[in-house]
Amino acid sequence: MSFTFQPLDIPDVVLVRTTRHHDPRGFFTETYRRSLFLAGGIDAEFVQDNLVRSGPGVLRGLHYQRPPSAQGKLVQVLRGRVFDVSVDLRRASPSFGRWVAWELSGDSGEGLWIPAGFAHGYAVLGDGADVAYKVTTEFDADRDAGVRWDDPTLAIPWPLKEPVISERDRGLPRLDDAEAAS
Repeated sequence: MSFTFQPLDIPDVVLVRTTRHHDPRGFFTETYRRSLFLAGGIDAEFVQDNLVRSGPGVLRGLHYQRPPSAQGKLVQVLRGRVFDVSVDLRRASPSFGRWVAWELSGDSGEGLWIPAGFAHGYAVLGDGADVAYKVTTEFDADRDAGVRWDDPTLAIPWPLKEPVISERDRGLPRLDDAEAAS
């Protein structure tokens, strides 16, 4: 098995590709191997796995956890397709307030490494999606935070005209009013 690691336009966000072995039954792939991730420059200890099922037109995010519970995430789509977005909320970073997006799908075998200090969200493309992600700190409801998905400062070109959004996400603050993520 092997992985490749491709930094995106914000180099701390990394596209992770894995080798898939296909045969008449389907395919086999590894989704994580610590030694190979370390060799690829990602030193993360995962402590919780999450699985989210979303219907068509759903937009989730942009979510993060404040320190000391800030989370790094390894995001993979098991079924369906999503427009996945990471926003740099590290105030000392040269890319603060910038975002990077990538389309992930259950067919591609790709995932994203999103380090602590980033808000994360995605829009479901098509009939629905199952998204799995590993995180580096356990969920802490008292440290849970977010940024509005439609913040004009970010100007993210979400591919949905009328997304299905939770009440919580509708009430998130804009980037200028968000609490520090790192």
